[in-house]
Amino acid sequence: MSDETLHIPVEKARSPLAEAWEMFRQNHLAMVGLAILILIVLGAIFGPLIYPTDPYEMVWAPFSPPGQEGFLLGTDYLGRDILSQLLNGARVTLIIGLAAAFVTVAIGITVGALAGFYGGAIEEALMRFTEFFQVLPTLLFSMVIVSLFGASLPMITFAIGVVSWTAVARITRAEFLRIREMDYVMASRASGAPGMRLMFTVILPNSLPPIIVQSALMVGSAILFEAGLSFLGLTDPNIVSWGQIIGSNRQYILEAGYTVTIPGLAIFVTVLAISLVGDGLNDALNPKLRKR
Repeated sequence: MSDETLHIPVEKARSPLAEAWEMFRQNHLAMVGLAILILIVLGAIFGPLIYPTDPYEMVWAPFSPPGQEGFLLGTDYLGRDILSQLLNGARVTLIIGLAAAFVTVAIGITVGALAGFYGGAIEEALMRFTEFFQVLPTLLFSMVIVSLFGASLPMITFAIGVVSWTAVARITRAEFLRIREMDYVMASRASGAPGMRLMFTVILPNSLPPIIVQSALMVGSAILFEAGLSFLGLTDPNIVSWGQIIGSNRQYILEAGYTVTIPGLAIFVTVLAISLVGDGLNDALNPKLRKR
C-alpha cells in the first residue's frame, strides 16, 4: 500500500442563504427589479436633500408643463413642483407599503399559526373567521374604516393591513400543517417543548420562505391600495404621497394629464419592481426549483 495519501477534493457546503442568492441572481428580471427598487429607495431617502424644494410651496403658475421654467416635471393645479412632490411622496408611499405589509403579515401569521398548529375546533373557527374577511369587498371595507376613524396615515395603514391578511393566514396554516408532522417537530414535542416555543422557534422559521414571498408582494398591493383610497379622496391632504398627488389632480386629468400620469407611472414602476423581486424570491426560496 502506497504511503502517499490520496487527497480527494471535497466541495465546501454552501449556506442556504448563499444558494438562495445565487438562484436569485440567475433570474435576470428579478435583478432588474431589485436595481429599480434600490434606485427608488435611494431617491426617496436622498432626493429631498438633493432637490430641497418645498412640495407644498406654490413655485410657479398652475399647470406649467414639464420642462417649462426649469421645472422638470411641471407644476400641479396649485403651481406646486411635481418633482418635489414625487421625491417627498416616495417616502410616505414606501412607508405605507412596508407598514401595511407588516400589519398584514403580523395578523396573517398569528391566525394561520394558531389554526395550523392546534387544529380541531380552533382551526375551524379561525378559518371561518378568515373566510369572512376573504369575502368582504376589501376596498369598500377599508373605505368604511377610514371614513369612521379618520384619514390619518396610521389609520390608512391599519385599514389596508386589516383587510389584506387572509392570503398570509392561509399560506401560514398550510405550512404549519405540513411541518408539524415532521420528525424534528415530533422530537421537540416529545422532549417537552411548550406549544409557543414549538410554534415560533421550531415551525415558524421553517415556514418563512413562502411567507417572505407573499410579504414582498403585499408591499406592492398596499401601495396600490393607498393610491385607490387617495384617488377617492380618502387620504390626509397634509401628507404628500404618490396616491395623494393623483387624487388631488384627478379633476384636471383632461386639462393636464401629466399631473396624474407621472405619479401613476411611479406607482406602476415601483409595483412592477416589487413583483419582479417577489418572483425572484419565489424561485430562490423554493427548494424544488433550487435543485434543478
